[in-house]
Amino acid sequence: MLKLDFHPAGRHFLQIPGPSPVPDRILRAISYPTIDHRGPEFGALGLKVLAGIRKIFKTEQPVVIYPASGTGAWEAALSNTLSAGDTVLMFETGHFATLWKKMAEKLGLRPEFLGLPGIEGWRRGVQADMIEARLRQDSGHAIKAVCVVHNETSTGVTSDIAAVRNAIDAAGHPALLMVDTISGLASADYRHDEWGVDVTVSGSQKGLMLPPGISFNAVSPKAIEASRSARLPRSFWDWEEIIAMNQTGYWPYTPSTNLLYGLSEALDMILEEGLDNVFARHHRLAEACRRAVRAWDLEIQCADPSVYSPVLTGVMMPDGIDADAVRRIIYDRFNMSLGAALGKMKGRMFRIGHLGDCNDLTLMATLSGCEMGLKLSGVPVAASGVAAAMDYLAAHANPLPLRAAA
Repeated sequence: MLKLDFHPAGRHFLQIPGPSPVPDRILRAISYPTIDHRGPEFGALGLKVLAGIRKIFKTEQPVVIYPASGTGAWEAALSNTLSAGDTVLMFETGHFATLWKKMAEKLGLRPEFLGLPGIEGWRRGVQADMIEARLRQDSGHAIKAVCVVHNETSTGVTSDIAAVRNAIDAAGHPALLMVDTISGLASADYRHDEWGVDVTVSGSQKGLMLPPGISFNAVSPKAIEASRSARLPRSFWDWEEIIAMNQTGYWPYTPSTNLLYGLSEALDMILEEGLDNVFARHHRLAEACRRAVRAWDLEIQCADPSVYSPVLTGVMMPDGIDADAVRRIIYDRFNMSLGAALGKMKGRMFRIGHLGDCNDLTLMATLSGCEMGLKLSGVPVAASGVAAAMDYLAAHANPLPLRAAA
């Protein structure tokens, strides 16, 4: 019989690239008594989170909040703006770009999948020049949308979204720009308005530090205009009624009341720290992690340093080493979860998450568990990655003091 109450001493280290650990402060907020989602207290909560989340997306436009996973927000983005048979241009950067393409096919769209060949496409970011070249060929404007992933959770690559916007503009093409930043939001810099994104998709369980269960569409005026003529069926996902009711802080159906309490607390935490400080913290921890991987003399999954992710680091295993076996040893011996490789990379690498509620000691403990697990797995380790990361963190002080001087 499966035993479900196993709780070893100490905390479990959840170092996957999401869901990320939920801070106690947010867990306490989620535990508040459930309130009437049609009462005045809830209306005030709704207005607060709707205003706060726009700051995270860096937008003045509406952000639609769904009681759903990020996959639901993908479907909402497509179903609100497109019609059956429409062509969408999608760029392959990893597992989640591939899943979005499969969804488009199931919805009756016609996705074109651009990308670099083989494994190389899963080690680099979106190639904006390839998108521009394809759009220039589309003189009849059959392509209705360009869909790309900002931070590809399966590979540890953060693509340049501003470059994609510039490519679309350079081609003089009217296609909508849709971006998945499910794992990037609140961890990596993202600018919905400035980068000219039409629909941004995100979720609650990554940089926002919440449990899964909330997802988002940030929408531009161009996207809202497209929704008026789009013919894919939609009801639950329909923006129009949600945006209208959101004006007073309510939803047309039952929202995730207690998760919205948690979102309110998460927004307070992020904005108290300051978005720029949040991004600097993530970049600093990511660089320390990469220095550890280099000291081990292992290869980083992302092959282009200009698009290293601040959210996670993919660690390639030497030939003949099963990355899943390494992860299992680390889990069994040190009570730590690391991200599995997905799709084309299965068994060839593991992923270290360093996002959300993460600090120096969180990362150092994580790297210690990885280093011990690598050695136990027979992976040749050239030098101490723990020492390399420690040296980097010691030489690069935290950009925001934790406490004011006495």
